[in-house]
Amino acid sequence: MALRSVMSASSFRHTWSMKKVKYFYNTQTLKYEKLVVSVRVKILRILGFLSAAIVTGILFLSVAYRFLDSPKEKNLRREIDQMKEQYDLLTDRLSEVKGQLTELQHRDNEIYRVIFEAAPIADSARAGEVKKREERLLALTNSEVIEATSGTLTELTNRVKAQEKSYAQIDDLIRNKQKMLASIPAIQPVANKDLDRIASGFGYRVDPIYKTVKFHSGLDFAAPSGTPIYATGDGTVEDASLSETGYGNHVLLNHGYGYKTLYGHMVRIKVKRGQQVKRGDVVGWVGSTGKSTGPHCHYEVIKNTSKVDPVFFFFNDLNAEQFDKMLKIARSGNQSLD
Repeated sequence: MALRSVMSASSFRHTWSMKKVKYFYNTQTLKYEKLVVSVRVKILRILGFLSAAIVTGILFLSVAYRFLDSPKEKNLRREIDQMKEQYDLLTDRLSEVKGQLTELQHRDNEIYRVIFEAAPIADSARAGEVKKREERLLALTNSEVIEATSGTLTELTNRVKAQEKSYAQIDDLIRNKQKMLASIPAIQPVANKDLDRIASGFGYRVDPIYKTVKFHSGLDFAAPSGTPIYATGDGTVEDASLSETGYGNHVLLNHGYGYKTLYGHMVRIKVKRGQQVKRGDVVGWVGSTGKSTGPHCHYEVIKNTSKVDPVFFFFNDLNAEQFDKMLKIARSGNQSLD
């Protein structure tokens, strides 16, 4: 038994030592010889292994960084995609609002302000000096996206403010509409229900004194001396005096809104300079003072310093048939009375 134990122990030691020691067959000596590795070779092997491991790690990290996102990068990419979607929705909404504003601006300039004879607002004044950007979202950096959006919002804000200001002006015009309609000349200066008092119209007529063709700047209403002459619109008496020649006793009313009316050849003036009058108030009486060949009222309408045909300012007095009749009478080439 002791012998077996010794042999087993010896075999174990031999087996264990064979695992640690390497042998190779030497063809020259035809013997197995112990393989001895120098320290230099061991160092080179270790360095080679480490180099290969490092290169492999670098390659692996490169592939991972190129094709694989970290959890943080995935979250950032997801947020960016969501921001792009939200930006696209915001851009669409801004375009829609801009289109609605454009329509409001068109109606403002082409309808509302035309009704009240107000000058349209230039588009540059509405938008302000805002630089427009045409780059697409993917071509912009974050700061440029913010700047572009901010610019669009600034432009819309300027347009909204301009539109609010415009509507405030229109609101004032609406409030004054009744006053404006009451001020614009709209009736005949003398009672003329049968339309038989038009003696001469607006335009070139034969002068009753010089017998030459001259421009007649108003309408002549023939009527007996002392017939009342009425203000054709609300206004202020700008002049009420006697002219040695021409209009004789005359009254000039300033109605505002660019309108004035003149009433000439009165026998007597009722109003004074600076006096406020209403449409239908008596301002004087028919006469034949100044350059006149008979009792009549010479009536003129002046708009923005230009004398215009008064026949178009009787819309409170005449229906369509009466207006057509008066127009034909006024257009006849008869001789004027002044």
